[in-house]
Amino acid sequence: MNARSGLDGVIAAETTLSHVDGEGGRLIVRGIELRDLVAARGFEGVAALLWEGLGEGGGDADAVRAGLAAARERAAALVPAMLADAGHLAPIELLRLGLARLGDGEPMPHHYLLCGAAPVLVAAIARGAAVAPDPALGTAADLLRMLRGHRAGAVEEKALDTYLATVADHGFNASTFTARVVASTKAGMISAALAALSALKGPLHGGAPGPVLDMLDAIGAPANVGPWLEAALASGARLMGFGHRVYKVRDPRADVLKATVETLPVDQGRLAFAGEVAARAVETLARSKPGRRLDMNVEFYTALLLEALGIPRAVFTGTFAVGRMAGWCAHVMEQERDGRLIRPLSAYVGPEVKRAA
Repeated sequence: MNARSGLDGVIAAETTLSHVDGEGGRLIVRGIELRDLVAARGFEGVAALLWEGLGEGGGDADAVRAGLAAARERAAALVPAMLADAGHLAPIELLRLGLARLGDGEPMPHHYLLCGAAPVLVAAIARGAAVAPDPALGTAADLLRMLRGHRAGAVEEKALDTYLATVADHGFNASTFTARVVASTKAGMISAALAALSALKGPLHGGAPGPVLDMLDAIGAPANVGPWLEAALASGARLMGFGHRVYKVRDPRADVLKATVETLPVDQGRLAFAGEVAARAVETLARSKPGRRLDMNVEFYTALLLEALGIPRAVFTGTFAVGRMAGWCAHVMEQERDGRLIRPLSAYVGPEVKRAA
């Protein structure tokens, strides 16, 4: 029996939710190309599409918007107890703790509860204090308002809305597959989402955008770009934010977020500097790794966008979870409806059985 490390190329289940075409550089969500989807629908619209035929509000963006607004108000009660543990837990661990206070007996649909609670808790973690949600706003606008204590501009609200919609679902990534495995045991949506969040915590998954900013910090100034890149590649280091395990060509999410970043003022955050780093990095990678296309990926533009919006680096992964929660919930509902217990085999490579002397 041959095992495939990392399950590369293994089809574990069928899904109607999203298709990642690594060879073609396409992401299709419920039959719609990503680039056509996010601009027209936004986060609540994408959530409604993902939940269509699976859960309450599915197919109705207005109903989803209202349901998430009510869930944000409900989630405000979770903040004080969560913040009481702020002194000894990392931000993503605090988010996990806050979401764990949602009980399986909650009468509100759990996909609303989870997707409504995440932005409220992320904002409270970032500020170290609660800010009451505004049910008149959408998820992205309210998250920025809670983070800052006041409304952001329309361009910034649209930018964050596009980000949340872009990352809402992405096939059987590590956290989504984790959610489906737990869902297959009938443990319930909240348990499945907590397991998914634990997978997202890993630096190879949801923790990836932070190191992009660490790289920019290390380069420091435009004069250092070329020498730093050359030294990094000569040492065998990986340039953070470039290339993707699945996409053999450009990551389509990077295209959407690049266009979104370009709607922000060029002097906001480090956008101009990062653009110079990106251009030089692509040139350097092309010389050092001929035949391989290592372009900017979603983590690169995620880092630039979230920093430009003033979102603290400590809650980058939590902000990712705000968007991805919609996809996790959709996959849990699909798994509970159509799936069976996920129980793969393993290839034993340990010692042979020894006979007693």
